[in-house]
Amino acid sequence: MLKLYETKDWTVAMSEDDRLDRTTAAHATAPSAKEHAALAQLEMVEAARSALSEPGQYLIFHDAETVRVVALVGDWTRIGRSTAADVRFDDPTVSRRHALIIREGDELKLVDDNSLNGIFIGGERVERYTLIDGDSFLVGRYRMSFASVTSDAAVEGSPPQDSLPV
Repeated sequence: MLKLYETKDWTVAMSEDDRLDRTTAAHATAPSAKEHAALAQLEMVEAARSALSEPGQYLIFHDAETVRVVALVGDWTRIGRSTAADVRFDDPTVSRRHALIIREGDELKLVDDNSLNGIFIGGERVERYTLIDGDSFLVGRYRMSFASVTSDAAVEGSPPQDSLPV
């Protein structure tokens, strides 16, 4: 049975059970735009990861309407707006020399290359950070994700068409 419940600002009809149940739609908060973006990023990374057939370390990101996967195979990878960058963004939020990814033994270090806008991980600006599988970071307005695919996790298939060995 529905009853009318009034507050000083509104009136609503609901059952007594719904009024007492704080998990109903009337009381649930909608996901934020930030939560939607995080979910979309996670889905994009998982789709790209499932398409990889070779074990290795990769950067995964959107560039315009394209998902790009970049294999990190060298001792270092430059990220920036410069034409000399290995991963290049033609965008004013990205410095010419924005960041470096440096291989140190079995680890990859993400290093800010004295950029104007910095590198952000989890909302915090970082100067140097050791990347682990699943990390996501901002370079200018671009969200990049790091994936480390082991031989056990690599699936049969071919690498994405726009994969760039660096």
